[in-house]
Amino acid sequence: MRKILLGYDGSQAADDAFRFAVELAKKYTAELHLLAVARPPELGDDVETEAVIENSRRHYDRLLGQLDARLAGEGVAAQAHVVVGHPAEQIVRYADAHGIDHIVVGHRGHTLFERWLIGSVARQVIAYAHCAVTVVRTAQPSAQAGGRQ
Repeated sequence: MRKILLGYDGSQAADDAFRFAVELAKKYTAELHLLAVARPPELGDDVETEAVIENSRRHYDRLLGQLDARLAGEGVAAQAHVVVGHPAEQIVRYADAHGIDHIVVGHRGHTLFERWLIGSVARQVIAYAHCAVTVVRTAQPSAQAGGRQ
């Protein structure tokens, strides 16, 4: 394993996935790629769309900068990128274009319904990636998880 890609959105699940990806990169002396995807709005005119995308880019640039700071002293080589599009599609495209060996993403669902909804980013990445994918589940105390387990 030489290259690991982390799909990052700033959520608690993504932070848990970040910690996992860092440990994996250290274990295998792998290069870590940090990818945030700014999703364009579904509706709106071009001016509003461009403004929303630019704000999203700045937001994710700031988040990825914070991850870079957390990596200082970890001994992990990292690259951070922000792209625009649908998260699962962009994660898979990036992995293909950069020869990624392993993708790490977080999973936020806690109830049975939320788990079913993994059809979002994580499930699509699993379905279309041409490499190994690890979905890191955020640990939740059973009293806080809500819903049926």
